Amino acid sequence: MKQASGKTMKFGFIAHPTSVGLKRYVKMLDLLQRQSKDLQSGYQRDLWRRENMVPFVDFGQIRSAAGATCEGIVHYLPLTADEMLASAREVQERIFEGIDTLGKQGAQLVGLGGFTSIIGKRGLVTAERASLPVTSGNSLTTYAAYKALLQVFEWLQLRPQEARVAIVGYPGSICLSLAKLLLAQGCRLDLLYRSGSASPEELLEHLPAKWHGQVTLRDSIDDCYVNNRIFASATSSGDVIDEARLLPGSIVVDIALPRDALRSTPPRTDTLVIDGGCMTASPQVKLGGESLNMAIKQQINGCLTETMVLALEGRAECFSIGRTLEPEKVLEIGALAERHGFYAFPLASWGERINEKIISGLRRYHRRQESAPAQADSGEQRRTQTLQRYRSHINPMLADFLGMQRCDHVFDRAEQCTLTDTEGRQFLDMVSGYGCLNLGHNPRIVTDAIRKFLTDSTPNFVQYVSLPQETAKLAERLCAIAPGEFERVFFSNSGTEAVEAALKLARAATGRTRFVYAENSYHGKTLGALSVTGREKHKKHFRPLVPGCVGVAFGDLEALRSELISEEVAAYIVEPIQGEGGVKMPPAGYLAAAQEICRQTGTLLIVDEIQTGLGRTGRMFASEWEGLEPDIMVLAKSLSGGLIPIGATLSTAQVWDAAYGTMGRFLLHTSTFGGCNIAAVAGLAALDGLQQQGLAERADELGTYFKAELEKATEHYPFIAEVRGRGLMLGIQLDNDFAGAVEACAREFGTRLPGDWHLTYRFFPDEVKQHLADAMSKMEESLAEMFCMRFVTKLSNDHGILTFVTANSSTVIRIQPPLVISREEIDHFVRSFATVCEEMSTFLN
Repeated sequence: MKQASGKTMKFGFIAHPTSVGLKRYVKMLDLLQRQSKDLQSGYQRDLWRRENMVPFVDFGQIRSAAGATCEGIVHYLPLTADEMLASAREVQERIFEGIDTLGKQGAQLVGLGGFTSIIGKRGLVTAERASLPVTSGNSLTTYAAYKALLQVFEWLQLRPQEARVAIVGYPGSICLSLAKLLLAQGCRLDLLYRSGSASPEELLEHLPAKWHGQVTLRDSIDDCYVNNRIFASATSSGDVIDEARLLPGSIVVDIALPRDALRSTPPRTDTLVIDGGCMTASPQVKLGGESLNMAIKQQINGCLTETMVLALEGRAECFSIGRTLEPEKVLEIGALAERHGFYAFPLASWGERINEKIISGLRRYHRRQESAPAQADSGEQRRTQTLQRYRSHINPMLADFLGMQRCDHVFDRAEQCTLTDTEGRQFLDMVSGYGCLNLGHNPRIVTDAIRKFLTDSTPNFVQYVSLPQETAKLAERLCAIAPGEFERVFFSNSGTEAVEAALKLARAATGRTRFVYAENSYHGKTLGALSVTGREKHKKHFRPLVPGCVGVAFGDLEALRSELISEEVAAYIVEPIQGEGGVKMPPAGYLAAAQEICRQTGTLLIVDEIQTGLGRTGRMFASEWEGLEPDIMVLAKSLSGGLIPIGATLSTAQVWDAAYGTMGRFLLHTSTFGGCNIAAVAGLAALDGLQQQGLAERADELGTYFKAELEKATEHYPFIAEVRGRGLMLGIQLDNDFAGAVEACAREFGTRLPGDWHLTYRFFPDEVKQHLADAMSKMEESLAEMFCMRFVTKLSNDHGILTFVTANSSTVIRIQPPLVISREEIDHFVRSFATVCEEMSTFLN
């Protein structure tokens, strides 16, 4: 590699803000750096004066992946593109002044960013008069866009010969060079030029005659909206492509700064705008001083990267100037950049990283009808397609969240406690659908019963025109095995529906309207169930909720008594163990005492056994641990073995008849799908399986062993606060305290930066300081949750074990495996969790 006389070369770079927001960002940095000097050295008139450029970055020494070194400084010319075009002659002089300034600071080569390279005939005038060699950086910018397009073709499974690309901004230097590179690959191009700029014949003269047959000239973007799904754009105009008008599946590689693509509102999910012309430094590249692996390395503009690469090569030359950028030079600078550790990947869209999953999700829009029938997709392709479909049509934020946590699995097969993903990897399921799979995945006793029901063509939806046989059997069975005096059952399709039914039943039976619930509880997310859920984060966006719902502390009998003593409360709803609340256990005797208070005040007791019921805690129902006899009980989740949606609301005959026992009221609460025969068949089989296999007793025995082994394995790690729960409903409470961390960081910077920033902070407005304090507190909470999620990620990726946090507490890892789990699988979990604890123990507290 070349180094000028063995001496490290220094480059300068003249950047400019590409938007009003970025201009104000630069303005803020200028103000802060001047204020810092003022605080450090005292007021000086020269410090507060007009400057031609604003110092931005001093890289110090840069070391490439190839071992070459250089130095570099970046200054901003604080003008937007519109401001530059409005006074091009004046700006040209300011550019010359800037080059001289950088030269006085030791620069031997100056890079011109964006519009600073357009001023003066695409840099030709600048190159002729400048005191130093200059480069526009357009060659490496073109290379980055070219590589991005080739990657798009690959992920769309398009051969270049099948691709039709609209080049917007022809015959500008970047677009002309990019067109030549794509034509050499066999692409067909629509070249969009500015109407009236030249004749078609003159425009074609820029290209060799052999490619003219692959080219269509267009002077209207409207034609491209109709004919193209792939665009590359590099104009000097900005906002020339309206994303809202693109065909579904369209991909735009936007090379221009300011941007050519005008973002649609709301943002579309069936199109993609890629930030073109950017490079990313590999980990082997050191851009000056780095701390905690933090440096500006991603999405570096190609023009800056080209200047840097030329300096690493010791080449103080005008590399990219004028309209003509020969493809050979574009490929040359691209190869040099990659040798030094700079690549066109990862890709980004509007500044956010994107990957193959997102692009390949648009593949269906690009398949040619005449293509041969597609072969069966591989496991990885099926996973990618599923992720994209989910992201596009179900919940994009959840898909992105799981992807960020490396938990975006897609499973093909399931049996007992094991899930197998699309690539054949097996995982031990310790979540089991949040308690839906007490009998394990696809329990044979339930699947056989469902298969027989379907094979026999038994009628399913016969409610209200006749009486469903299997549903009646399941109701009788539940009343027989549940604690208390239950005689009536209403069937629905989920736990939250069962809770809704219970609340309506209590109001209708008592004539009272108020409800009391336990704080930190979780009963569902429909409006009524949400109203008695004790977690504000689930409720705040849906207010006003059902009136008359009051929370009391879980375990506080006096608080409960004070609410119920008015005898205006229809029901107290409570979970025997707060599952989503972090597997919180009630104080011993609390539930029995709460039941007695309800009886004394004429308040109905609703016990939510959706998670705790059907063997989970070591009894068929958790209510049995304290001898409860509720007035109403709700069940769901594992009632059908997790195979068919079903919920059940059990009540005494007295309560039911008071609510619905008359001609005018017996059909006040019904459900189309609730109470169908097939769900009841699954429910009866699931109960058979639970009882025949003794799974409640098994949960009691294995849960005691599991909890003891976990406590033993984690006793030396202070960030494991507690292992709690009963049976096979356990929670691991993590407590990694970050309180004060963000404030300490801010104080450390305030102390070590030049000047007295603590004094400056004292004069921030009170409202600003309060907002900062709140933000710091929330950030510290998020850090504790981030630490907990690393356990979830590591267990999944390193050990093939699926876990997750609870809904109300993101620092509690839920342990709710199928009740058919073996002791060997429990031991595997304990060993794996101990390993993760050791690996995460850099800081013990």
